[in-house]
Amino acid sequence: MFVNFRRIRKCQLVQLMTTCLVLSVLMVCWEQLDANVFGHVKSYSYRYLVNRLDYINKSLTIPREQARSFSDFRYLLDHSGKCAGEDVLLLLFVKTSPENIDRRNAIRSTWGNETYIRSALGATVKVVFALGRPKEAEEEAGQPARGTGLVREDRLHGDLIQRDFLDSFHNLTLKLILQFHWMHTRCAHARFLMTADDDVFVHMPNLVGYLRGASRRGVTDLWVGRVHRGAPPIRSRDSKYYVPFEMYQWLSYPDYTAGAGYVVSRDVADKIYQATLTLNASLYIDDVFMGICANAVGVSPQEHVYFSGEGKAPYHTCIYDQMMTSHGHVEDIHDLWEAATNPQVKQKASGLMGRLYCTAVKMSLLCKPYNFNTYPCKAAFL
Repeated sequence: MFVNFRRIRKCQLVQLMTTCLVLSVLMVCWEQLDANVFGHVKSYSYRYLVNRLDYINKSLTIPREQARSFSDFRYLLDHSGKCAGEDVLLLLFVKTSPENIDRRNAIRSTWGNETYIRSALGATVKVVFALGRPKEAEEEAGQPARGTGLVREDRLHGDLIQRDFLDSFHNLTLKLILQFHWMHTRCAHARFLMTADDDVFVHMPNLVGYLRGASRRGVTDLWVGRVHRGAPPIRSRDSKYYVPFEMYQWLSYPDYTAGAGYVVSRDVADKIYQATLTLNASLYIDDVFMGICANAVGVSPQEHVYFSGEGKAPYHTCIYDQMMTSHGHVEDIHDLWEAATNPQVKQKASGLMGRLYCTAVKMSLLCKPYNFNTYPCKAAFL
């Protein structure tokens, strides 16, 4: 039998070169692969196959006197009577920074306009903004100075809730605690609490309809949003979300909802408040801390496919029909509000042909392999 040794050597050379290329790519991308792929595999195994995370509660439990240091900040701006004497369907806290006045004004004139919500939707929704002390000191001796921008803004709108801690990324958990403590002492009768970023778009008509239905059914233990399950801590020092081992030593976080926007029922809000009185809040990733608090009191998050995560929802009438939240809106918020609340949205999506058309459209928009952090593919069929 004749054997072509030259061809064999050529094939071996190709195989060797291919192997070297693959190994080179793996070496270059190993750190990212380890963080994004293997880290999640380890975390999922740890979360679901090994532990139920009860030990995390014990490791983070501290004396009440120590826990009080995370909430014992005096109010610089406050409106204790904001909810008094009213049947409040929703208390909506917007997490904002002192310098983001344009974002706050955009929200006040669109989805967060209380007058519109009351007149057009017949619901009482209280929208307030949670913030800390400006990085560039605006105050003297801890008191807001007369005539400062925030004081003028608050006198005009009456919706800023500010506590005396530095407003920074690493104090987001303090801002989360502010919201649950303020509700507990000033608006405990509100049926639901929502927390949202100031670059989130909330489809208020859809949300009010959803919450009214939940309220009529007497829903309890409600914590709804975009759920992250079995997420591992990020150990890369280059990441904004880096968490050192000393701060959180476990391989997996408890389940939690994306901090861009989620809703809890009144009973859950009270349970979270109680949890903050005994847990170490030094972990500065606020949505993860929310998951830790919820896990401590036995509350699990529920997925709602039309709450976006960190992504922006596609612009389309068929999306607006069921949209709850979409993340990453600043300059376009007025245009989106006008388009999403147009009465023709419901008309185009109604009826058999409208539903079939919207299903096809949503499949093309959502069922893509690179579609991350917005609505999942299954949203197309609901």
